[in-house]
Amino acid sequence: MDNLISLVNKIQRACTALGDHGEASALPTLWDSLPSIAVVGGQSSGKSSVLESIVGKDFLPRGSGIVTRRPLVLQLHKSEEGSREYAEFLHLERKRFTDFGAVRKEIQDETDRETGETKQISSVPIHLTIYSPSVVNLTLVDLPGLTKVAVEGQPDSIVQDIENMVRSYIEKPNTIILAISPANQDLATSDAIKISREVDPSGERTIGVLTKIDLMDKGTDAVDLLEGRSYLLKFPWIGVVNRSQADINKNVDMIAARRREREYFASTPEYKHLANRMGSEHLAKMLSKHLESVIKSRIPGIQSLINKTVAELETELSHLGKPMAADAGGKLYTIMEICRLFDQNYKEHLNGMRPGGDKVYNFFDNQLPAALQRLQFDKQLSLENIRKLVTEADGYQPHLIAPEQGYRRLIESTLITIKGPAEASVEAVHSILKDLVHKAISETTELKQYPALRTEVKNAAMKSLERMREQSKKAALQLVDMECCYLTVDFFRRLPQEVDKVGNHSQSIFERYNEAYLRRIGTTVLSYVNAVCAGLRHSIPKSIVYCQVREAKRSLLDFYYTELGKLEQNRLSALLNEDPAIMERRSALAKRLELYRSAQAEIDMVAWSK
Repeated sequence: MDNLISLVNKIQRACTALGDHGEASALPTLWDSLPSIAVVGGQSSGKSSVLESIVGKDFLPRGSGIVTRRPLVLQLHKSEEGSREYAEFLHLERKRFTDFGAVRKEIQDETDRETGETKQISSVPIHLTIYSPSVVNLTLVDLPGLTKVAVEGQPDSIVQDIENMVRSYIEKPNTIILAISPANQDLATSDAIKISREVDPSGERTIGVLTKIDLMDKGTDAVDLLEGRSYLLKFPWIGVVNRSQADINKNVDMIAARRREREYFASTPEYKHLANRMGSEHLAKMLSKHLESVIKSRIPGIQSLINKTVAELETELSHLGKPMAADAGGKLYTIMEICRLFDQNYKEHLNGMRPGGDKVYNFFDNQLPAALQRLQFDKQLSLENIRKLVTEADGYQPHLIAPEQGYRRLIESTLITIKGPAEASVEAVHSILKDLVHKAISETTELKQYPALRTEVKNAAMKSLERMREQSKKAALQLVDMECCYLTVDFFRRLPQEVDKVGNHSQSIFERYNEAYLRRIGTTVLSYVNAVCAGLRHSIPKSIVYCQVREAKRSLLDFYYTELGKLEQNRLSALLNEDPAIMERRSALAKRLELYRSAQAEIDMVAWSK
């Protein structure tokens, strides 16, 4: 039994140290799944005295009004016989308190640090662990006493604030409610019973404790209640006799107080037959035994939550990546490996394994042909422009058969307009490739660790794409220039044949420049230009893919790799400076994973031994 409860205490302490105690979270945590005991009672119900009797130490603050103003998570750890008693606070790591008067003062001081020296309350718990050979393994949460009115210095909302805080603890299905009620007051007015009934109407999780039995009016007793006749709970009521204020003032120790409590129940006729299950010692043993049985019943659920959480933590840690290497070689290897992963993601976009690369094909198949079709040759092939260029090309002597120089000038001036769509195609593909860089960077989880490296990789990739764009633009425009500077020979060979078909060899120079003749020149030029456009529609994409897409796949970061090899260690370290938030997150996750794995092993061991 002790090993099982001690294990839960250990896990709870670790959860608390890591901040994994489910506060302000709607999701179940390991802390929420572990059973604990919440101590509930009204002000002056004797709640603090019950806790001190269980512990066997005088360590809680006392006074009038609301004394407990923050939840106190009290973990009792049974140590070996003969060992020294001491206490530890979570907020004061490695500081041991052997003077329990100092423990009381630290609880007061820590409360004031959070709330100020006022009568305000706070939901932030204080965590205290007591190690003693005279305690049972147990976890108790001492909650602020329920009250009906606000006193001076407190907001009017404090009554509801305390109730909400208490409710947040006791409404959890794994919480055992220790309801403290004074015997010298009507049970119908008990704050503890009222709120416990609201969250646990069947009384399955509620253990009733009756205090101040020795202070009841003469001629009255609590036998009906202790025997379950006047108010029935699943578990029998337990009566206790606390130290009186006079005993506290006289510093009567707990050993003497417990002895007097035993003597009271054994010697009082009304309670003599119940003496074996009355008193704070019986209460502590009963709570420990019940807590053990609840823990055993929850083991399958705890195992399931731990296994699920371990898997989630491992996945998140994997996404965050490993910590940075220490030596220069390790750092360079880490950078190269991350760059390789980015490069692989980028290639997968272009190769169709990830979305985005298809946009290049869609542009070539739809937008480039549409852009070529939208070209307007009206200005270049207007009758006035044809007459002007042909006449100027003839010079002082008119052409003999066909205006060859005129044709050349017309074709060149028309083909030059194709440079616009060619250049636009280069820019469009460049934009697509840039977008894919951003996508690949966001998909390379390892780059999220290192903002400086992420920026460096992005800049290096963009510079490479810029170089590739310039080469591609040059190549695409050269395709157009090639068509301009060398016309297809067959085209010229057809011209004399066309003249023969038309006849009119005897036309004067002036008749040759009539509208019909000029239109025939314009039609021939347009036919040739359309044929060139049809060819460029296929050759421009080939050039762009060769100069941009192919090179991006082959050598996007090649230049950067060369530069990396020249960097000093301090520069490599700068590139691997992680985002502090990620470092902190990884550290927290690693600690939490260690906790859960340890809990997993120990809970599994307990489950196998059942």
